[in-house]
Amino acid sequence: MSLLILTTGGTIDKLYFDALSEYQIGDSVVDRILRTARVAVPFRVQEVMRKDSLEIDDADRAAIAAAVRAADEPRIVITHGTDTMTETAKALGDVGGKTVVLVGALAPARFAESDATFNLGMAVAASQVAGPGVWIAMNGTIFDGLRVRKDRAINSFVAA
Repeated sequence: MSLLILTTGGTIDKLYFDALSEYQIGDSVVDRILRTARVAVPFRVQEVMRKDSLEIDDADRAAIAAAVRAADEPRIVITHGTDTMTETAKALGDVGGKTVVLVGALAPARFAESDATFNLGMAVAASQVAGPGVWIAMNGTIFDGLRVRKDRAINSFVAA
């Protein structure tokens, strides 16, 4: 079994620039995280875009869905910003028998106290055991991608 990781940007890959006092999307850290964790499942990483999820529009979602459809791999993890992750999950529609797991972070992976590594590990594990469909791996939970929402008041994902 091999795994495809599609990267789209989001907080997981953000960098903080002190001089600018803002975050920007940098090179993806996903490959480094998975190699550091010694992930034994064969995987490849493919960048689709580098965007904050608030900037992802319907054309971007169509590009993500096209990358999923075009993939030879039956199991796919998509890194994505958390603000519109659920919208992308819904836009993926029928994934043709594939298992797709969206994952993000509430703090950049480059930060010491980030949830990125944990969430990515959960997504890789979920991609291996979950059935076909769209899933979201966040906050130590695997959610049905069509029945979840981000609760901004508690900064966590919850079943909808």
